[in-house]
Amino acid sequence: MSDSKIDSTMKYIRYYFVFGLILLGANACTDISENAYDQLIADNFYNNKNEVVSAVLRPYTHANAWTTPGQDGWWRISELSADQLAWPVKGRHGQDGGKWLRLHYHTWTVDDGFIQNPWVLMWWGLGLCTDPIENLEKRPVESMGLTQEEKDSFIAELKLLRAFHYLKLMDLYGNIPIVTKIGEPLSPATEPRINVFNFIEKEIKDNIDKAPKLSKAMLGRMSQAGGYAMLVELYLNAEVWTGTPRWDDCIAAANKLINGEAGGQFDQVMALDPNITDPFKTGNHTSRETIFSIAYEFQVSNFQPQWPGDFFHFNQRDIYGGGRNGNDGVVLIPGVYTTYDDADLRKSNWLLIGEQRRFDNPDATVKGGSGNEYDGQPLVFVDNIRQNKKAANEGTDPELLPSNMNLGEENSGVRFNKYKLGPLTDPSYNSTDWNVYRLTWVYFAKAEAIMRKNAGVATAEAVQLINDCKKRAFDPADWPTFEYNTTTLTLDELLAERGREFIFEGFRRQDLIRWDKFTTASWWDHQPTAATKSLFPIPQRQRLLNPNLEQNDGYN
Repeated sequence: MSDSKIDSTMKYIRYYFVFGLILLGANACTDISENAYDQLIADNFYNNKNEVVSAVLRPYTHANAWTTPGQDGWWRISELSADQLAWPVKGRHGQDGGKWLRLHYHTWTVDDGFIQNPWVLMWWGLGLCTDPIENLEKRPVESMGLTQEEKDSFIAELKLLRAFHYLKLMDLYGNIPIVTKIGEPLSPATEPRINVFNFIEKEIKDNIDKAPKLSKAMLGRMSQAGGYAMLVELYLNAEVWTGTPRWDDCIAAANKLINGEAGGQFDQVMALDPNITDPFKTGNHTSRETIFSIAYEFQVSNFQPQWPGDFFHFNQRDIYGGGRNGNDGVVLIPGVYTTYDDADLRKSNWLLIGEQRRFDNPDATVKGGSGNEYDGQPLVFVDNIRQNKKAANEGTDPELLPSNMNLGEENSGVRFNKYKLGPLTDPSYNSTDWNVYRLTWVYFAKAEAIMRKNAGVATAEAVQLINDCKKRAFDPADWPTFEYNTTTLTLDELLAERGREFIFEGFRRQDLIRWDKFTTASWWDHQPTAATKSLFPIPQRQRLLNPNLEQNDGYN
């Protein structure tokens, strides 16, 4: 099948994902005995290229845990603390100790597990990068069956991936330690955010030219393209993170990607996909705009996306014809849906609202979940979060009812439909890759940098960059009504368009902070909070383990 990942190259990559998970994740299952069967002694490893590759690929399987929706990682606290998405209580579901409410209202504490878990997962992943870096650096190439170029390339790839972990840690927690050796020091001290920024920038610049260019063989792995995307993110947020804007540097890094200097998928020049659905459909490994992704291959390795748990309804498989349901969790905050014009194809393709029909019989409706408000009744997703069923039973006008995070029902909220798992008959079913960076995001970043260095005013180049992305979401006959010009593309409109384009993609908190709206703005039932909430606290349990960690301002 020419359009399937199941070819010899992909099998090779996926085999090592699983092989690495088995070998380097062995301590997940331990046997308490006098023999260390649960450990891999480094001296008995790295003896051939297969073992080296498995070590290099191990951090990528772990990245699935903290980079994508589905666990308490970077994505959840980045998106569910912002103004587009929420996980409200829906009847008897969604209580979860109040964690989603505290994220939404910015009332988290230093003891919250959802603040602790991203920290732990990212530092764990960082260690999974550092360990093979150390082992590769100290071994001669002959002992590992590598050439010097291969060794240097693997080390550069891992150092870029480690820099990605540092970037996300710095984004969320600000001042963090810098550690480049396993266990040294045992209790590292907190470094100022600007020092961490400078370290990340140097790591990327020192290694980017030695890393492989983006190609079919690098699907789901860190490459030169991923390195430049990190530089774009670093410089786009430099004013927030260091106090000094770096707009020209942001533009220069973006140009490396836009001009195709860092490679492209399937040996094609990197380019915007022609259709808005291409980066998110089954078989999206062929997307020409993917820069770095978490890659899945359910058919070969049983490695599958985690995000259905956060996004899917209890009976979602009846809607799309697959085999997976979810926890009926994340929804759009009321009113976000209406920020899309009805002619916008992103509204109809990426979001679910209204009565849901069965995939196997469009004349039949999907029913509500067993034991819930709409058990046995048609499932109709609505753009509000309130007790509509209760109002119907009492003969009350639902428009008069209050709406907040505690008052949802099973059908409350517009739903996620951006990424597609596909029906069971799809040869790429349950293998849709999750994009961390895509070229559209780079276009937007360059446009923003141009505008900010021009006192917030759009230039013709900035307008063209955004229009090149946006026009794919409209019928050609409608497009003249919706294209931007240098007057209509203001900074506030750019933020709104970023929200429409990158909904669900993990950048909204970061965007709001850059626009000074994360703690100062109101949305739905969320009110402004203290400026110190722009950073999450250093988890208290980590400070008990390491007394050299300094707490962020505003937290005890």
